[in-house]
Amino acid sequence: MEIVYDYPLYRPPSEADSMIFQVTLGCSFNKCSFCNMYRTKEYAERPWEEIVSEIDMAAKFYPDTRRVFLADGDALNLAKERMIDILNYLREKFPKLQRISCYAMPKNILQKKDDELRELRNAGLDMLYVGIESGNDVVLKKVTKGASYKTILQACQKAKRHGYIISCMVILGLGGKAYTQEHISDTARILSETYPDYVGALTLHLEDGIYQEFMDKFGEPFVPLDDLDVLDELERLISNLNPSRPVIFRANHASNVYSIGGTIPEDKEKLLDLIKRLKSHPDMLKPKFLRRF
Repeated sequence: MEIVYDYPLYRPPSEADSMIFQVTLGCSFNKCSFCNMYRTKEYAERPWEEIVSEIDMAAKFYPDTRRVFLADGDALNLAKERMIDILNYLREKFPKLQRISCYAMPKNILQKKDDELRELRNAGLDMLYVGIESGNDVVLKKVTKGASYKTILQACQKAKRHGYIISCMVILGLGGKAYTQEHISDTARILSETYPDYVGALTLHLEDGIYQEFMDKFGEPFVPLDDLDVLDELERLISNLNPSRPVIFRANHASNVYSIGGTIPEDKEKLLDLIKRLKSHPDMLKPKFLRRF
């Protein structure tokens, strides 16, 4: 049995073993200049009949499914009623289900009322992957993120109030050389204030289809970081990350120069020692042809 997906299809690295159902296609915002994920798609909400059919098919062949990821980039944009129908049906069809997750833009979270988020959580939506990208308002505006430090903080805090597991993504190198200091200091600050359960660090990689758009929207010459600059940003990010509760930190995305991970603050010094070794031994870094966004 195989579900027929509408490609391209994306999911976080930690959802590698999850069953994926596309309940929406594309991204309703789709203007971030650094992201080429859904540029070939028009945003659409899939018909209920199609979703049910795929869930039924998967339940027949994979009844012991324990994790589900709802794609594409905008599942939380669905109306609360439709989302609850999907969550209830998944829980009915997969009795061993332990976790349901999806991507969530800050605006997705903020546009949902408190009681709606509470109902979705009670219906079984467990985890949200939130793209922070940067904590610096100048950088966020230059890459047309459609969010600010304030709205990102409000969204993450709102989700956490209602018991969601939160995994936040940030992008090393997003501000280029001109804004590297502000980008990292403000990103460390917003992560420390939100203290998500997980943090995933990616590294900027501009694909051909969006390269010129990114440069044009940035509004001034953009000088990308080299590998040592990226390691320096990673070092400063970890050094300045001081959450009030432990945060699981990962930089294991395919875009990164090296895969590292640990729990902060417990493993902070170990991670910083590793980064120092990498800066002294660049031959240990992943070959550039193996990196992708």
